[in-house]
Amino acid sequence: MARSNPCFELWLILNESDYDRPDGRHVVQEELVRLRTEYDRNRRKVPDCEERLIPLAQVVPHLVSEGVDVTPCSLYVPVMPGRLKDDRPMSRQQFEELFPDDGACARHLAELRWGDGFACPACGGTKGRELKGERFVRECADCGRQTSVTAGTVMHRSHLPLKTWFLAAHLVATHSNGISALQLQAQLGIGSYKMACLLLHKLRRAMVDPDRSLLQWIAEVDEASVPCRDGSGAAGAKGVSGRGRSADGRILLAGAVELSECGKPRRIRQKAVESYASEALHGFVSEAVARGARVVTDGWLGYSGLPDNPWEERVVGDRKAHEILTWVHRVFSNLKRWALGVHHGLRRKHVQRYLDEFVFRWNRRRHRRTSLDSLLGIGLGLPPATYQDIVEGRA
Repeated sequence: MARSNPCFELWLILNESDYDRPDGRHVVQEELVRLRTEYDRNRRKVPDCEERLIPLAQVVPHLVSEGVDVTPCSLYVPVMPGRLKDDRPMSRQQFEELFPDDGACARHLAELRWGDGFACPACGGTKGRELKGERFVRECADCGRQTSVTAGTVMHRSHLPLKTWFLAAHLVATHSNGISALQLQAQLGIGSYKMACLLLHKLRRAMVDPDRSLLQWIAEVDEASVPCRDGSGAAGAKGVSGRGRSADGRILLAGAVELSECGKPRRIRQKAVESYASEALHGFVSEAVARGARVVTDGWLGYSGLPDNPWEERVVGDRKAHEILTWVHRVFSNLKRWALGVHHGLRRKHVQRYLDEFVFRWNRRRHRRTSLDSLLGIGLGLPPATYQDIVEGRA
């Protein structure tokens, strides 16, 4: 691997063992030409990256010094953004400078909510003025309706300061491994664990965009299960958890990973299901995958007969399952490690909210700088929910 510049990583695999062969120079030269041809053919199929035409002499100057003629050759290469170089989220110090008080937070919310112009929720009027002494309220010039910048959103009638909401959203959206309610309580200095838990659940509601598009192109789909955290706080008590596709003591999940034409992962979807029967799995595929997209699964018969998608069945046989469906198994593996490491297991009652959080973080793994605005923007468009709504599963 060679670095093209401090902000990007250039992925280029060379067979170093060829240098020890008598015809090594010619072999390496042929390999570079082959790579150039391959990338030139597939350069428009590489997702989430830029393309740069780089002379081979710049990529491998050590070969030039050994007498390998690469002057006429150029190479289209995908350059992936460095995870913490080109898209580093705000530091705590930068956050404090940008949002020093509730007023700065309110102005930012107003820009997100009314960036295209004020719109009265009562009459639809487009003219409004900010009330003196009420930094968060605007009054409609047509009907006189006074509207807070947080009215009708996930922050509706919240007693917490706006800066506390912003800091919580920043921590939840940008932390690599997520954050538990107990950790969030300590970071925010909130006296009540119940309040921190409610705040976290409200933010998780804002992690699902109602207008998000379905998975396209190719989708790897599979099912998995995670230990169910019982009333004593233990995840998967010994002797209780079932094996294989058994639901005893476990939470059943279905997952899908969107792949590009060259097999690279893009977005994911995950959902808790009642069983692995055809009805449940077909329902998940129809909710997560666009009609006409190719669905790739293992040999489980629950996927047979998909009505709106071509189905490619890959029988595992003697091979390991993660060798057949690489990316969906990797996603499930990351989910299980996250669930046990951060939350010490998942409870059945709110499991879908935890899955939504994991999906939000995965889908924005290369866009962490904008995750805060994305979370706040979705939250501004959601109706408010009370504590009872969340506890009873109505929101």
